[in-house]
Amino acid sequence: MMHFNIVCVGKIKETYLQTAIADYAVRLSKYVKFDIIEVPEDNSPQIDKRIEKEGEMLLKRISPSSCIVALDLHGKEVSSERLAEYIRGKAVDGTSDFSFVIGGSDGISKAVTSKADMRLCLSPMTFTHQMTRLIIAEQLYRAMKINSGEQYHK
Repeated sequence: MMHFNIVCVGKIKETYLQTAIADYAVRLSKYVKFDIIEVPEDNSPQIDKRIEKEGEMLLKRISPSSCIVALDLHGKEVSSERLAEYIRGKAVDGTSDFSFVIGGSDGISKAVTSKADMRLCLSPMTFTHQMTRLIIAEQLYRAMKINSGEQYHK
């Protein structure tokens, strides 16, 4: 069975986001093992150091065999169908573990993006890292519906 991890910085404080993400976790469980792995936000006063330390913590929580997809504003924009195709292609090649990595509010470290198999931009717009969790969870669910040949409106 495939395993999807969302590896991210910080906790979700807003109840409405917790509820929505939990809903997609249940929906995804029909297709994959799904986990959210949180690392604490760093409180270094310098942004560069904060991003670097958060990146180190994120990388420590990712399995060496995992396909790393870094959520990155400077990454590649793809359609839902293309994301599904990417996951399907990796699975055909033998990959069963995927880590979708979301940096903290100041961004994602170069250490993470340099190890990524794919740098994915959800939109040219900027979203909070909490909102990004919900969006990627929904897109992963959509990808699994597409790959299973099930109807999911476009």
